[in-house]
Amino acid sequence: MTEERTGRAAFLVGSGIFASKIAGLIRQRIFAHFLGASLANDAFQGAFRIPNMLQNLFGEGVLSASFIPEYAGTLARGQTQEADDLAGAVFGALVLVASVIVLAGVLAAPQLVGVLAGGGSTLGAMVRPFAGILPKSFVTWLAATGATPSEEALTTTLVRILFPGAGLLVFSAWCLGVLNTHRKFLVSYMAPLAWNGVIIAALLIYGPSHSASGLVIAVAWASVIGSAAQFMVQIPSLRRVAPTIVPNFHFALPSVRRVFKQFSSVFLSRGVVQISGFIDLALAYRLPIGAVSSLAYAQTLYILPGSLFGMSVSAS
Repeated sequence: MTEERTGRAAFLVGSGIFASKIAGLIRQRIFAHFLGASLANDAFQGAFRIPNMLQNLFGEGVLSASFIPEYAGTLARGQTQEADDLAGAVFGALVLVASVIVLAGVLAAPQLVGVLAGGGSTLGAMVRPFAGILPKSFVTWLAATGATPSEEALTTTLVRILFPGAGLLVFSAWCLGVLNTHRKFLVSYMAPLAWNGVIIAALLIYGPSHSASGLVIAVAWASVIGSAAQFMVQIPSLRRVAPTIVPNFHFALPSVRRVFKQFSSVFLSRGVVQISGFIDLALAYRLPIGAVSSLAYAQTLYILPGSLFGMSVSAS
């Protein structure tokens, strides 16, 4: 019976992930139709990666490893009120942390973009102390290359727009954690269809009439709206399975402390992966125009098998 339920859960998760990934492929195909591997697309793809670290560090992977086991165990012991307090406290913590990071990201966008994409001097100065162990030609190349001023300015604008959307996706991941624990798998993994749908609509509406830079700004705003839609479509299901959860700041609860303790170790491991991704992005910005876009297109394809099979099995 347990194997049958696990198999059904894996099928539902896999179906949701498959649908959302296909929608993502369609989104990228339409993106490529209007923008190709252009400077504006480079700016958007690079800008998207910077705030996306918020979702990667606090999103579904981290919450699945820290929050879901504790929440599920508390429910299994029949401690419904404590489970509600735990879920509410985790949501409250995410609101506080995400709000601070979003505000810092919006204010520090020029500095973040300068480090990753800025023309030469910023990143070159950062690696210069390691000139003794790095090839001199590599350090010289870093210091002499980077985004053009117009690309850097556009990337900065896009980062400031996209950061709030990344915060909303963190709340969406929390919904996924609660719903998965109550064995409601399909809605959360289908929810990204809302995000993809809003962006596809923006591309089709504004693509034929806007310049490349105007289009990516419109798509950035659409991404924020889509993030809100992805969060909101899960709320009705969440209210049905856990109607008594209320956001709170009861961080002294033993169960909440255990979640925070588990969260910190998973957070550090995810942070290492983020650093690697930012290095890839910084190097791509120092290649000819189109490199960042091409990297994004390639990543959409090569992560599909792992997302489809690995996530469905691990989640169920």
